Amino acid sequence: MPLEDLIVRYGLIAIFLGSALEGEPFALAGGVFAHRQWVSPHAAVLATVGGAFLVDQFWFHLSRVFRDSRLVQSVARRPAFGRSLLMIERHPVRFILLFRFAYGLRAVAPVAIGASQVSARVFMALDMVAAMLWGGLFTGLGYLLGPALESAAHRYGTALTLAGVGLSLFVLFLVIRKAAKH
Repeated sequence: MPLEDLIVRYGLIAIFLGSALEGEPFALAGGVFAHRQWVSPHAAVLATVGGAFLVDQFWFHLSRVFRDSRLVQSVARRPAFGRSLLMIERHPVRFILLFRFAYGLRAVAPVAIGASQVSARVFMALDMVAAMLWGGLFTGLGYLLGPALESAAHRYGTALTLAGVGLSLFVLFLVIRKAAKH
């Protein structure tokens, strides 16, 4: 089965799962797939937002209900967990709206928020807003990169272009990650 057919058939599932597990590279890829008209732009954003939102909710509720479990305690031992708790206490709304944009916090923040006094309703509402902002931004960036990638596909061929897309998304991810550390 050609790659394009695989993306048309399973692309949204990959965007959803990838956005839940890895984040930006899959959100960007969703935008590129939408530009190539392999998936709907709206569906790409929804898959990105849904994956990010659901994984946050999973970790929040796991932390809230199973606070003493090994899994939650292993996350709680990470240095970023303590920093997250301090930020949550000082600026809970701002922290929830922005944690997904800060590399190194995405994995521990929902667990830390679950261990905090932030209510489940407040977290759910703010997390949905944050997921929509993040998903729209990164999927939109991927979509905007689409024309340059289309041009490269015509010039260099699809296989080379897909390799370039992967490399470009990886480099963009590294740049964003480095910027978030500072």
